This record gives sequence, structure tokens and C-alpha cells, in this order.
Amino acid sequence: MADITLEEIDQKQVWEDFILTRPEANFLQSWNWGVFHQQLGKQVLRIGLKQAGQLVGGAICIKETAKRGTYLSIAGGPLLNWQDPAQVKFFFEALNERARQLGCVFVRIRPQELDQPVLRQTVATLGFQESPMHLTADLTLQLDLTKTEEELLAGMRKNTRYEVRSSEKEGILVRESRNPEDIKLFYEHQVALAKKHNFVPFSYEFLSKQFETFVADNQVILFHSYKDEQLLASAFILFYQGEAVYHYGISTPANDRLPGSYACQWAAIKWAKANGGRRYNFWGIAPEDQPEHRFAGVSLFKRGFGGEEVPYLPAQDLSMHWSYGATRLFETVRRKMRKL
Repeated sequence: MADITLEEIDQKQVWEDFILTRPEANFLQSWNWGVFHQQLGKQVLRIGLKQAGQLVGGAICIKETAKRGTYLSIAGGPLLNWQDPAQVKFFFEALNERARQLGCVFVRIRPQELDQPVLRQTVATLGFQESPMHLTADLTLQLDLTKTEEELLAGMRKNTRYEVRSSEKEGILVRESRNPEDIKLFYEHQVALAKKHNFVPFSYEFLSKQFETFVADNQVILFHSYKDEQLLASAFILFYQGEAVYHYGISTPANDRLPGSYACQWAAIKWAKANGGRRYNFWGIAPEDQPEHRFAGVSLFKRGFGGEEVPYLPAQDLSMHWSYGATRLFETVRRKMRKL
């Protein structure tokens, strides 16, 4: 279409101004999410869709290089008017051409759109099929921060409310930190938890570069809970577009018999509310009908705080090469092994 063009956006303010017009957008499509991945050595494309000279859509695309095949990923996007077939068609035709030029085996997206039949039909028409792996959290738990603290407490499960109040009676203190040096200890405790619960931890580079990138714009904060100066738990909170996201968390052996994790969450919720947050996102949760899911335990903890379960369209893949079949088989097996 003559009045629609696709071009790379190289100015941070231009991109962030566009994001402000998209209430569904979260940190996964922020300028800094791209910077973070560039810090990891990845190629990042910030593609803008312009119509009549105005930026009306776009996506931060990350080229992922893996043994199972190079692919282009778009987490939390693309940000489009999905009800405009011409816009959607133009965007994906242009994106697919760029992906081929980059030597990608497939394109993986997880739009920041609710999981609805009409959207599934739209992406299927474009040639996508549901991915065997998550790209980012599909089923999330979100808390409305426009409620009063009393309403938030009343919305919790009885046991969770008890633990929150017990943390205050126990004299558990929660401290805020924006010090990148804290990530080293956070990482060490994450590794210990990974060994205990048999999962693959994030690398120190992944956590530290992410924190350093977002803290530069005051978009991330750590909450640490202590009992008698002994660390109990920590929460890594991203704050963007009026939404606080509980992205990562750790606990220590000292937390096993103390409500340090509850204290961290309640402190983060109150902080987000006091700083103009409209929503607290506990991030990914496992479906309640999957008790064997690896995240079933932490999901039970999160659900105790109340909130609404929000399901987004699961990750979708567009095959661009015959070798995608082998990738799909490998990831399907790995997902089952990891109980995801």
C-alpha cells in the first residue's frame, strides 16, 4: 500500500513516544529491552510501521542464534491494529522478507493481545502455528492497584493475608535497592534454588545487564526482606507504563520458616501503588489444572494475593525453512522434560 511503509526506528524518544500511545505495551517492547539484548551481543531491529507519515505500529525484534536454528523473536508484540487486515498483512509480509534476509529458520511472536478465537484465526491465516515453547508469560496474574490497601488485603486468600500481617509482627524489614552490585548475591541464590528444584538458572550476565540497563532510567528496583539482618527473599521488579512486573524472585533457606517472600511482595505492591502504578503483574502462572507443572508451587503463592488471571495469545511460529520441523520436535521434547 502506497501510504504504508516499514522502517527501522533509531531514536529512543520517537520509539518511547509511540509506546505511550499503546496502553497494552509492556517492558518487552520498551527501548531498553532492545538495549539489554544488544548488550548481550544480539542483533536488534526496532521496526516501525508508518501510515501517512505517522508511526502506527511496530515491533522490537531480536535475532536469536541457536544450534536448533536462527530465528527472529518478538515478545509482547508486534504492536498493531489487529482489526486492520491491510496493516497486519503489510507488516508481516515486510517482516518475513527481513527475516529471510537474516537467514532465519522461523519467526516467533507472542502478541500482547488477549487469547481470542478471532486472533487465533488471524495468525493462522498468516501461516503461524502455536509454538512448542513459551516466548514469555502467556497466562499472567494481574492486580488492580486503583484499589485501596484495605481492598487489596481483603482480596487476598486468608492464609496470604495472615502471612503478610505475620511478617510485620515478626519484625521483618524490607529494603529497596537500585544497586547493581546486589545482582551478584541475587544470582548466587538463584543458582542454589536451581540446583534444589532442578531448573536452568539465568546467567549472571543476563541478570546484571538487564538490571543495569533498566536502572539507568529508574525502571527497575529490588526489594530485599530481612530478619535480624539475615536475607530472607528478594524480588526483581520492573516498572514501566504504569505497570510493576514481578519478573524474578529468590528466597534463602532462612526464609523457609518465615514469611519473607510475602513481605517482599506486599512492599512491592505498596511501592508501585504509591508511585502511580495502575497494575501489579505477578507475571507467569501455571494453569490450575496442571498440578505437575514446574511452576505450580510458585503459582499457588502468587494466586494467594488475589488479582485477575489474564491469558494472552500463546507464542506462535512461522516456519521459513524445512529444518523448522526438527526444531519443533526438539522443543516439544524439551518442554515435556522440563514440565512446562
